[in-house]
Amino acid sequence: MNTAETIERGAEKPTYPLVTALTAVRKARQMTQADLASQAGLSRMTVQRLESNGLDPRLSTLQEMARVLEQELVVIPTHLHEAFSAWLAERVDT
Repeated sequence: MNTAETIERGAEKPTYPLVTALTAVRKARQMTQADLASQAGLSRMTVQRLESNGLDPRLSTLQEMARVLEQELVVIPTHLHEAFSAWLAERVDT
């Protein structure tokens, strides 16, 4: 594989919005990857790889990270997403 193929494959990595959101919470709380990993029973390398999109997250891993960060993972039906987002924006802005 040449360098162009390597770069192109790297661009194809999927991003995971839940991981992005949990990373933002971790950083806002000034918690290190090592802190989160320790409290969630994960390795620091696992947290690092998740946050850099180098690992496909398992639901149980995301749930444990969310628990440590005092967050709740919620499933919203697609057809209600727009209405929920508007409802949430009203409450956050007030």
